[in-house]
Amino acid sequence: MKLLRYTHEGREAFGFLRKDTVYELRGDLFGEYEATGAALPLTALTLLPPINPTKAVCVGLNYRDHAEEMNLEIPDEPVLFLKPSTALLPPGGTIRWPRLSSQIDYEGELAIVIGKTAHEVPPERAKEYILGYTCANDVTARDLQPGHGQWTLAKGFDTFLPLGPWVETMLDPGALEIETLLDGRVMQRSNTRHLIFDPLFLLSYVSQVMTLLPGDVILTGTPSGVGPMVHGSQVEIRIEGIGSLQNTLE
Repeated sequence: MKLLRYTHEGREAFGFLRKDTVYELRGDLFGEYEATGAALPLTALTLLPPINPTKAVCVGLNYRDHAEEMNLEIPDEPVLFLKPSTALLPPGGTIRWPRLSSQIDYEGELAIVIGKTAHEVPPERAKEYILGYTCANDVTARDLQPGHGQWTLAKGFDTFLPLGPWVETMLDPGALEIETLLDGRVMQRSNTRHLIFDPLFLLSYVSQVMTLLPGDVILTGTPSGVGPMVHGSQVEIRIEGIGSLQNTLE
């Protein structure tokens, strides 16, 4: 099921997508919900980020080829950093170029959406805590990344977390094709089977460090092919079984 959030005629709601029609739901996205009977064409709606995370936990260097292109060693354990909730951007939203940076890069990623509070979850139970998966763009001010010893500044700007277009709840993340297109040209192409640390391990690992709340996301890392955008660039993240996340850099 593809769960999404949207606005229509000034009213916010959530629903599920079937073909090109959105069926409205009421209740709790992370608990009990039911269909209202209302339905609208997808084209009539303005999509919001599918969830509102309190935090985005990001994993660096989780594809072997990306670590190699950055001339960094393959990590023995996940490299974690955070993006603030203020970085969130909806599908179709505009990525703002911050004054502090001269190079803004795209990084297409599969994101895990947490479905219930997760604390010290064993790997064999991690699947129970996942609502589903969505597309993410770990937008990065690359010129600000090397000199700080950590990545919060380079990755934490407002609008640097495009997320969506919806959460796919019925998905096996083990072997999904993932692509990033820049102005229609494929720049990244890989498969989640090349992840160094898989989604279930990541959820368990992160939950040993911090409590994950419903709606929080874990970005699982980006494959090789990262690179800069320019003013007006159209960036698209495509993930098999989920769909397409599109945004523009102002």
